[in-house]
Amino acid sequence: MNEPGIDQHNIEIQKNLKSWENKPLLREIYKGFYKKIHGCINYAIGGKIVELGSGIGNIKIEIPEAISTDLFENPWIDQVENAYDLSFENNSVSNLILFDVFHHIEYPGNALSEFYRVLKPQGRVIIFDPSISMFGYLIYGLLHHEPVAITKKIKWNGDHSFDPWTTPYYAAQGNAERIFFGRKFLGHFSDWDIIEKHKYSALSYILSGGYSKPQMFSSKNFNKVKAIEKVLDHVPRIFSTRLLIVLQKK
Repeated sequence: MNEPGIDQHNIEIQKNLKSWENKPLLREIYKGFYKKIHGCINYAIGGKIVELGSGIGNIKIEIPEAISTDLFENPWIDQVENAYDLSFENNSVSNLILFDVFHHIEYPGNALSEFYRVLKPQGRVIIFDPSISMFGYLIYGLLHHEPVAITKKIKWNGDHSFDPWTTPYYAAQGNAERIFFGRKFLGHFSDWDIIEKHKYSALSYILSGGYSKPQMFSSKNFNKVKAIEKVLDHVPRIFSTRLLIVLQKK
């Protein structure tokens, strides 16, 4: 029997699959996100490319060689994996992709230690997650069911009773913003090079309604919205709603 946290994730996956099938515009927007991630992959070192928390498994649209994983089995998932307890051998993975997954990791220190173990030297962790700007806080705070938790204490590591396979459902959409763009946690990355930190307005995604809200513009206006995005990208403190982080193992 699945633990409650795993059940909650799986319920969300099934809902997202229906939206993906019914919204061509959403699929087009995600292709753009996947291209950004693809551009960050380090192909020079060889090794497995692994996506953690693959959801409905669409990263293969852009990166077909990626190994899709999640906490539970589904037809589109290659294997079951837990970010805290990976099955991969030491120094065997070249790139780990976390698309909308980092904010579900309650103990980032435990997860990053595991990532460091399985990655080859110069292997990368590629994180694509919500960005909590002024606009981002408004959007995610009011229109998304997961908490932003911008002031909630972040527990870097679990305590002695921590069990990777029985952790409850967790979400804190503001965690990546706080950890990678604040000062408090920078000392935790001495074993990593942070080689990219970038924020995007992702206005087209917001106006598409994502997986759970109504679409607010038609596909024929996609290029116009993208042009506005490029302008808003210059003011990330106000308008960013997505961020991209790339960590490289020293």
